[in-house]
Amino acid sequence: MTQPETGQIYHIPVLLQESLDGLDIKPEGIYVDVTFGGGGHSRGILERLGKQGRLYGFDQDADAERNIPDDDRFVFVRGNFRYLANFLRYHEVKEVDGILADLGVSWHHFDDASRGFSFRSDSPLDMRMNNRKGRTAADVLNKYDEEALARVFFLYGELKNSRRIASEIARARLTKPFETTGELTEILKPFAGKDRDRQFFAKAFQALRIEVNGELEALEEFLVQAKRTLKAGGRLAVITYHSLEDRMVKNFFKTGNIEGRIETDVYGNKPSPFAAASKAITPSEEEMSQNPRARSAKLRVGELKIK
Repeated sequence: MTQPETGQIYHIPVLLQESLDGLDIKPEGIYVDVTFGGGGHSRGILERLGKQGRLYGFDQDADAERNIPDDDRFVFVRGNFRYLANFLRYHEVKEVDGILADLGVSWHHFDDASRGFSFRSDSPLDMRMNNRKGRTAADVLNKYDEEALARVFFLYGELKNSRRIASEIARARLTKPFETTGELTEILKPFAGKDRDRQFFAKAFQALRIEVNGELEALEEFLVQAKRTLKAGGRLAVITYHSLEDRMVKNFFKTGNIEGRIETDVYGNKPSPFAAASKAITPSEEEMSQNPRARSAKLRVGELKIK
């Protein structure tokens, strides 16, 4: 995939029509795309909005700013979606009609070798979604102790041999600190099975990316704020790409918390804050064949019924 020109979207939006339908867009409503990225979903929302509608697009990645549409109804917010409520308050927005989150990493990030997201090229070990600040993947590999490294690979990559991996990384960095993705893949190769090497590397890199960006903590903070920000009857549409985040979203829609803990009110009832707008939606075979990024995607849509 070649580098996009200014204004071009940098990946094909996944489950586009399904997510737009799930939002049940009101022409004069206020909506938020908290993962603006290439702007594909945002453009779809704008096409369904009327003249008085408003869309706020969030992204912490400077590259996303090249894709801002020339549209008076659109406001770009440079920031992480974990600060959703604060940024909307700054823009004097109290409640919104719908929120969309596409949690996947774009092909743009995988294709930009300087970002270090892919194991297919020898690149600097960065992996920051906001490359202007914060720790890098190299920082994690070189500074975490063995126990912390094992926890990262086990919890976020679901790798059973996480302790052995952490031990080997700790041994190797004594000779030379990790600087590139190529150095990491060399260390990981003995742990990857012959038939599942691609899946293994994907999980290992996923684990580091989640840790570097604090993705699951940010997702929890976002979900709580989304519930507080939506109007009663408003829709929350979330596209996930792996079981860790999908489990959090599923539990949140069902119980209002990511653990799936069922809480009762003073009358002994077990109210759920959201009503499922549909069953979990996965891409069609046609979409998956045209867009490999869609293969692991799952869309969940909830309608807020309890403020």
